[in-house]
Amino acid sequence: MFSDHFEASALVAAPADSVFAYADDPARFSSHMSKSSWMMGGGRMLTELDAGRGQIVGSRIRLSGKVFGLELSVEEIVTERVPPQSKAWETTGSPRLLVIEHYRMGFEIAPQENGSLLRVYIDYARAEDLPARWLGVLLGRYYARWCTDQMVRDTAKHFASFDAKSSAPIRQP
Repeated sequence: MFSDHFEASALVAAPADSVFAYADDPARFSSHMSKSSWMMGGGRMLTELDAGRGQIVGSRIRLSGKVFGLELSVEEIVTERVPPQSKAWETTGSPRLLVIEHYRMGFEIAPQENGSLLRVYIDYARAEDLPARWLGVLLGRYYARWCTDQMVRDTAKHFASFDAKSSAPIRQP
């Protein structure tokens, strides 16, 4: 179902349980989507959580808003949650997105001597319909890179001893 994969990772200067607690909050972990930026075409997405707050398996997360003036929305469901090691979620229903279609995202945390190694990944399908298909070919990988990089960077920056050099994302196709 997913034709493409991208991931980023970085050393975060915090223990695994602290990194997990930060990344387990969907509103915080996807905050790059809620800020107006050039990558968001001047728009932003609003995060809505169900009673499980995106922190239990089966919990639903909805993102909606405008990007480049177009109404977009996607609903996700948490499919895996193993504190303080990993979490995964994926789209459900019919996402209304621009450059990718269905996706599965997640993170893994591995304790290290000086903190935790955080790996954020996305497996995604390109849109089938034109012109979204062309946009996906041109921009899908760039978007996946931006999204995973932002999640890694925002997490590393959250912790006090953030060092921009040592916590720069390590990209892997």
